[in-house]
Amino acid sequence: MSSFKIQGGKKLKGEITPQGAKNEALQIIAATLLTPEPVTINRIPDIRDVNKLIELIGDLGASVEKLDSDSYRFTAKEIDVSYLESDEFKTKAASLRGSIMILGPLLARYGAAKIPRPGGDKIGRRRLDTHFLGFEKLGAKFHYSSKDSFYKIDASNLQGCYIHLDEASVTGTANILMAAVLAKGKTTIYNAACEPYIQQLCKMLVRMGANINGIGSNLLTIEGVESLGGTVHTLLPDMIEVGSFIGLAAMTQSEITVKNAGVEHLGLIPDVFKRLGIKLEINGGDILIPEQKNYEIDTFIDGSILTVADAPWPGFTPDLLSIVLVTAIQAKGTVLIHQKMFESRLFFVDKLIDMGAQIILCDPHRATVIGLDRKQQLKGIKMSSPDIRAGVSLLIAALSADGESVISNVEQIDRGYQNIDERLKRLGADIQRLEQ
Repeated sequence: MSSFKIQGGKKLKGEITPQGAKNEALQIIAATLLTPEPVTINRIPDIRDVNKLIELIGDLGASVEKLDSDSYRFTAKEIDVSYLESDEFKTKAASLRGSIMILGPLLARYGAAKIPRPGGDKIGRRRLDTHFLGFEKLGAKFHYSSKDSFYKIDASNLQGCYIHLDEASVTGTANILMAAVLAKGKTTIYNAACEPYIQQLCKMLVRMGANINGIGSNLLTIEGVESLGGTVHTLLPDMIEVGSFIGLAAMTQSEITVKNAGVEHLGLIPDVFKRLGIKLEINGGDILIPEQKNYEIDTFIDGSILTVADAPWPGFTPDLLSIVLVTAIQAKGTVLIHQKMFESRLFFVDKLIDMGAQIILCDPHRATVIGLDRKQQLKGIKMSSPDIRAGVSLLIAALSADGESVISNVEQIDRGYQNIDERLKRLGADIQRLEQ
């Protein structure tokens, strides 16, 4: 197990470039299973969850060629579907929540799949019902064995149909979409997720020969085709990293430029940070966060406390609520953070309170942050990273704190952020990785 030792309270300065989007990478890599032809993907982040999925694709029999540091060519000409029955697959797939994304492509191309219950962050209940209800409506039959925690699915005759999703699930939409592109006839997906990640997947599938209309909306129409071909695809910059760097700059009173931030795909993210009082200068595709000693949280027009809540796209992404929460600690004013989509993502605030933050955890979904307005610094402590996003929030707090902090279980952070310690060092951070 690794730890980060951080000497906080230092101002940072410089440029940082976000990695390719992790959430996009997982579904785009899975989509390479839809065709026997080569698919080249650029800007793939070198992080644990993505690397595990790449390894899994190779284990299934696909050819995986690393072209350079962030580009791969996948050729899924011959897939060994029997590998799904192996103990090795069960172990690997169960440790990676992103493994659920191989279901749609395998069902579409081979008519059957089997997968153990996927792993992932311990951030509350995350249902897979949306995936399976969609597959069922397309004609798949599935069975869950509680004995070995395996899902077995027969999809030998997928037929297009009308599907009204019970929730606008990003992974559910992507999985059903990938199954539908090779199904017979017309499929309509209503209440589809429309995040940039889904738009990117749709555009890639269209380049491969799929027939998809309604891209960017919550109503997708897919006309099934016989087969798909190869393509070249470049991932978007990771919007979660962009938001994290904005929060980092504000908390540490640093001047940081986020290069190639994919500004046109950030949605509400810049506006939410501006409502916290943070100044942003957008220059083409870059975002400059100037050094800023004080920033003041807006109120609503009637003077009531600002609420920042997550919502399906084009609402504010839940993956940045923990970053907004930690950024508000040194603001002037008060904000209510409302995490609607997951019930235990706020349970890391006890560490921030131990550091000196003024936070009231109202319930598993809501926390009120009363900003310190720089009247006192946070103090360094020892803590553990519970999940990816909370871990980075604690890292930001530690970098702004007075004294030394040690964050253990940083493998959680490594799952979502590529070489984050080395990249922060280049900005001037005093951070060391300790191997235990």
